[in-house]
Amino acid sequence: MEYPYLLFVIALFIAVVFLLEGLYMSWNASRGPVAKRIAQRLKLMSDQGKSGENPHLLKQRVLSKLPALQRLLSHIPRIDTFDRWLEQSGLEMSMARLCAAALACFAGLFALLWLLKVPVAVAAACGLVAGAIPFAVVISAQRKRMRAIEEQLPDALDLISRALRAGHSFSSAIQMVGQELADPLASEFRIVFDEVNYGIPMQDALKHLSARVPGTDVGFFVVAVLIQRETGGNLAELLGKIATLVRERLRLFGQIRVYSAEARLSAWILGLLPIVLVLVLNIVNPRFMRILWTDPTGEKILAVISVMMIVGAIWMRKLIRIKV
Repeated sequence: MEYPYLLFVIALFIAVVFLLEGLYMSWNASRGPVAKRIAQRLKLMSDQGKSGENPHLLKQRVLSKLPALQRLLSHIPRIDTFDRWLEQSGLEMSMARLCAAALACFAGLFALLWLLKVPVAVAAACGLVAGAIPFAVVISAQRKRMRAIEEQLPDALDLISRALRAGHSFSSAIQMVGQELADPLASEFRIVFDEVNYGIPMQDALKHLSARVPGTDVGFFVVAVLIQRETGGNLAELLGKIATLVRERLRLFGQIRVYSAEARLSAWILGLLPIVLVLVLNIVNPRFMRILWTDPTGEKILAVISVMMIVGAIWMRKLIRIKV
């Protein structure tokens, strides 16, 4: 197969995908479920919306907007964990779209390598790596967002403490955090304030916050507030001490990241060097490397090397990850 024809097929496939995506987004913006929900809420707020419906106090999160796909995804093991990571990442997408993106990456790279006469096993392995890229992006966004929330938390605790000393209630202090600070922490506190306004008890709203932001520092804040509401005490002083503790913890964590920077760089080099060498040697001398996936002994060697590399990567990650 000639390369111009192959490039034309790939370009045509990408154009069709973009066309379908544009048509879907156009339909979804005008007549999709989100537009219908907005119209229903506006109707409920108007004078003609007195239909006696009782909307849920809490937003119901679904894996897909299609019932059949929702039932299919609900049977996948640990799908709730990935959906929780997706929610914590702050990305505006559903689990169904994430799975579709992973499947598209796998199928696209596998088909491309298969057309280039790459062995099926190697193409499948590369396709699995490509299919894991969307999930890696979600996990990276989730960790980045959680780290940003932890960095903003001391300022939020100081603001709540000053508001309590000034005579404001705890709920109004939560509202101040949602209005004065920046996202992503402000959006989480706005959700807490909205839940309380909708009739959810403060204890449950704070527990929902700790579930959405599963961090040690946020857990300190939630546990301190829950204990103070049951036993009493000076909440403003307690939050001020927690803010100091969180700042010292973040400062210590920053020092540890500086001290372990060389080890992390060495781990990246040791992990990527064999893969880069295999790719370079395959480009320079394909006949020399072809024996690794055409000969049975070479396939066994590749399997052993892959397992050893995975074990080594996990071991190096354990060595350089220091929990504070």
